[in-house]
Amino acid sequence: SPNLPLALVASEDQNFARHNGFDFAAIEKAQAHNEKMIERAEKRGKPVRRLRGASTISQQTAKNLFLWQGSGVTRWARKGLEVWYTALIEVLWPKRRILEVYANIAEFGDGIYGAQAAARSFFRKDAAKLSAAEAARLAAVLPSPKRYNAARPGPYVQRRTNSIQRQMRYMGGSDYLHTLDGRPGESWHTIAGCTASHRKTTA
Repeated sequence: SPNLPLALVASEDQNFARHNGFDFAAIEKAQAHNEKMIERAEKRGKPVRRLRGASTISQQTAKNLFLWQGSGVTRWARKGLEVWYTALIEVLWPKRRILEVYANIAEFGDGIYGAQAAARSFFRKDAAKLSAAEAARLAAVLPSPKRYNAARPGPYVQRRTNSIQRQMRYMGGSDYLHTLDGRPGESWHTIAGCTASHRKTTA
């Protein structure tokens, strides 16, 4: 099913097909937005609610596959390595492969990693059978997968799901995916169900 990879691009990185790993225009917009949010919060004496990120799917794949979350000094060290790994996978992998890996290692819930595990956990079906609405709902929780639940969406996730579905249609639906890397005849089964995904467990 092409629904999940399309939903991920619509939600996370609509310039995925055009950039080389880094979306500098999105970074500038995010910085301007975050500066305004911080300024407003300081004036009101309240904590900042939501800051906007600008990491591309390529950057997130590099971080999730090779690196760690980190905070403080370790976070900045990770960011430096993230740039290197992002550039590396953009050179070595086609866009389709980057998107495939991202879908199969992303965390969609607390300890739920990958498209297949998420589909089975939240919708009791294989990822290959996800509808457009279900795929959009999974993509909608990605900013905070431990805070939001795709099976029990609150108002924010519902609004975000509807927005993602509109963007999926605006992008041209599954035809958009066939433009990646200039290989229109290739299927997307490895992204939605055939690649092994897992749910992490703790002892």
